[in-house]
Amino acid sequence: MTQPPWALGFGDEVWWSRLAQPNQHGWTDAEAKYKLQELTLPTADADPKALACYGLLVRPRPQEADQMWLRFVTGRPVSAVTIEFLAWCSAQLAAQGFTALLLIWDNASWHRSHAVRHWIRQHNQQVKRGARACVLWSAHCPAKARG
Repeated sequence: MTQPPWALGFGDEVWWSRLAQPNQHGWTDAEAKYKLQELTLPTADADPKALACYGLLVRPRPQEADQMWLRFVTGRPVSAVTIEFLAWCSAQLAAQGFTALLLIWDNASWHRSHAVRHWIRQHNQQVKRGARACVLWSAHCPAKARG
């Protein structure tokens, strides 16, 4: 936060399927049953199997309020959708006068994918050549916290 034209962001996604039963844990008796059922997809069903929500909590400058950006997409989080979201965030921040985003996120496979890492490298090179966007720096949280 000591770099005025930089923004600090915490990114994550959540996704859910209308067909698959979520992996749930409960603190009730073992006999207690969840009233969820796993459904099968009809062959002519045009609705998406899953929905995802991408979120980024942006901490702009110390004197400014935090911003929460959400984007809902059809399907589960994948590299291509992650790249679209990062490009959108970069353009939004550049329009606000920021030059860089330090993005903190978890170790999801679509964050660590070759496609996303390659896109970030190319994106940062284009920004250094004068493209109107923010440089993206990503930092991954540890896979497991040690206590």
